[in-house]
Amino acid sequence: MGEPNLKDQNRATGEEPAEHYAGEHTRLLALQAAEQRRERVLGYSKLVIAILTLIAAVLFHRNPVVLASLLVPAAAFIVLAVLQEKLLAAIRYRTRAIAFHERGLARLNDRWTGTGETGERFLDPAHPYARDLDLFGSASLFEYLSSARTRAGEETLAQWLLTAALPDEIVARQDAVRELEARVRFRERLFSAGETVRLGVHPDAISAWGEAKPVFKGRGVRIVVSVLAALWILSVVGWAVWDLPLVTLLMTVLNFAYSHQIHARLEKAAGSLENAAKDLQLLAEVLALIEREQVSSTRLAGIQLALQHHGSTPSAAIGKLARIVELLESRHSLFARPLDLVTFWSAQLTFVAERWQQEFGPAIRGWMQAVGEFEALTSLSAFAYEHPLYAFPTFVDEGPLFAAEGLAHPLLPAGKAIDNDLKLSDEMQLVILSGPNMAGKSTFIRSIGVNAVLAQCGDPVRARCLCMSPLQVAASICVLDSLAGGVSRFYAEIHRLKLIFDLTQGLVPVLFLLDELLSGTNSHDRLIGTQFVLREFVEHRAIGVVSTHDLALTQIPAMLGARAANYHFEDRIEDNRLIFDYKLRPGIVQTSNALKLMHAIGLGVMAQ
Repeated sequence: MGEPNLKDQNRATGEEPAEHYAGEHTRLLALQAAEQRRERVLGYSKLVIAILTLIAAVLFHRNPVVLASLLVPAAAFIVLAVLQEKLLAAIRYRTRAIAFHERGLARLNDRWTGTGETGERFLDPAHPYARDLDLFGSASLFEYLSSARTRAGEETLAQWLLTAALPDEIVARQDAVRELEARVRFRERLFSAGETVRLGVHPDAISAWGEAKPVFKGRGVRIVVSVLAALWILSVVGWAVWDLPLVTLLMTVLNFAYSHQIHARLEKAAGSLENAAKDLQLLAEVLALIEREQVSSTRLAGIQLALQHHGSTPSAAIGKLARIVELLESRHSLFARPLDLVTFWSAQLTFVAERWQQEFGPAIRGWMQAVGEFEALTSLSAFAYEHPLYAFPTFVDEGPLFAAEGLAHPLLPAGKAIDNDLKLSDEMQLVILSGPNMAGKSTFIRSIGVNAVLAQCGDPVRARCLCMSPLQVAASICVLDSLAGGVSRFYAEIHRLKLIFDLTQGLVPVLFLLDELLSGTNSHDRLIGTQFVLREFVEHRAIGVVSTHDLALTQIPAMLGARAANYHFEDRIEDNRLIFDYKLRPGIVQTSNALKLMHAIGLGVMAQ
């Protein structure tokens, strides 16, 4: 049943996410241990009953009364077996629920790396920012966010991270995320049921089956089997009333012959129906959860409405198919098979199931997409729930604009992340970011990009506030050379710059994030090339940050006037140790630590 309003009690009582996860984890472990003990007791009881029954059967095999009485322990064995199977199903389900809360605790305690799906299959090296911002792979944003258990859920979340949504869509997702934020119990159920779908459902195959043509396309076979079945029944009546066995024999032979003729097609159709029904029954559990959830946001209500087909919910429709297929599977019975050969009842059931396929089959792919979208939204809502201080960004139509206060990287632990403010707009479009090694330049520009991606897929960001216009994120941070492809790092980088330049020709302003731009060439060419590239970007209304160790590049803001500025990170020495505070400051860096770091690891170089 649905839970009214479904706002979990932990938020109502002020319970923190970590406390809630830990409390539920402890409770579920206690229940699991108790039910595992009960399951073992049932198992041992079955074993004892089976042994005693077999012994009694051997000792009293000539005593009919005793043998008849053994039906009682046999019945008890069956009852215990049913109870044990129910317990095992509950234990398997609870194992998944425990894993759900363990993963929540792992994220909050910074132990999440390696616990989830990495999403590496979604990584496209040519994408403008996916590799540079570590969206996919080990310790990636996708691994941190995704609680999806179906391929459709993972694909939807990945697509949202790779493609910025339009402002209206972002607002709709934000509303949905806010509504789902505190519904931990719903997310737990969806996670647990989704694991069943992940293990047992073949989404591409089931969608293709739904869209395929039925095996029995025409009406001819349907008419023939109906007529033959009716004639055989009439012949049996004639045998009983007028003593005409020959007619019945002839009809039996005729029906046997026609059954043989359509056998291959019938088995093909019935077999595909049985396989499809198994997958769909697993999917129905997830669909039922989504159907019953009481929602009010436009996006969630729209998903539920889209699931309905001719006024029927998917889980109800799948239930009808399951009942048909359950009857169809009995055709394999030794008792039912002979009757089927003359009455064609399995063929009639197959026709009914194929009508279901024609009516509901084309909707299966949409059902999978709806499950995927709900799972993607629950992934975003878990992030919002676990970080109540993160802000939902606001969007403006006029841009370019990226104005953040208290911005930090969302994947850094709370004790290590240092927040900074940044504003980029049509008035100040470019920041040249200088600073020594390990001072936080690369992390800062990744923070900008990752939060912009989160904002434009509908999630909160790690900032006190963020106001931005729609932006096309593009980055050159993790440019790799290719030995096999004969591509140098510099050549790969200028190709990336060309990609970003092409993006600046579009309608959406670009937010560019460049780390150590053109470091693969000499200082003279680097300065001229960087100046040219950045001037082109700025002229096309792009905004962004460029980090550098080369102080020659800090001359560029003077060339661009008020549209550019220098900022820096710095270090200091305390007790012969390098200290970084990771705070963004205006101006050009005045310190360098490369020689100090070389000396610190024993290379013997002394700073001049």
